[in-house]
Amino acid sequence: MTRPVRKSSGNRLTAMMQVRNEADRYLDTVLRCLSEFVDDVVIVDDASTDGTPDLCRDFKKVVKLVVLPESQFRREWNLRSLLWDVAVSTHPDWLLAVDADELYEDRAKEEIRALIDQDQYDWVAFRMFDMWGGLTHYREDEHWNLHKRYTVTLVRFLPGYHYFFPPMDLHVPRVPLSYGPLPGLCSPIRIKHLGWVGPREYLQQKYERYMALDPDGRWGSLAQYRSILEPNPRLVEWREDGE
Repeated sequence: MTRPVRKSSGNRLTAMMQVRNEADRYLDTVLRCLSEFVDDVVIVDDASTDGTPDLCRDFKKVVKLVVLPESQFRREWNLRSLLWDVAVSTHPDWLLAVDADELYEDRAKEEIRALIDQDQYDWVAFRMFDMWGGLTHYREDEHWNLHKRYTVTLVRFLPGYHYFFPPMDLHVPRVPLSYGPLPGLCSPIRIKHLGWVGPREYLQQKYERYMALDPDGRWGSLAQYRSILEPNPRLVEWREDGE
């Protein structure tokens, strides 16, 4: 089998994102950040009932927006697969899988091109920090330590390669599992995950949602779900100059 052609320069970077009711959260900030270092943005809106689609349309780099008439949230595998299909239909060179509450630190704007304009590896992984309660601290304990490992969010699109997502209702990997055997790189660029930034009432809502969707812990950890409401979690100060 002939090795797929891998461009070492002139690669186009497309961000892909699934959203639902994000108009009053961090979507505007995230899209502004992405617009500084990606070429295009592709979005699948999961039947939002607020102004999320209109907010997406305000950004010139959003080249494709698909608004679903009915939510697929309880079938996340289908949603991830649909987003992938929509994104690759734009013929990207590289794809950045990003959620509407994730911010890449500023160094990404200068370093991202060097990560994609090469022909040695096909995926890049980053460390993601769960910011907690505000933007100044992240959580670190036995249940919240995602930042201690690397998460693949940036991948080269290889036409003809076999892609697949695991059939899971929740917590589906954001890029196809078939990237595993391919060569990759772990980058020092960090990501702030803002999904847990909010008052106690917001955390209560997220806890109740996860318990309703996954009451038996089939797709995630019940212990982690319960820890969402821990009154005094261990927090570590975020440092802009690194850890």
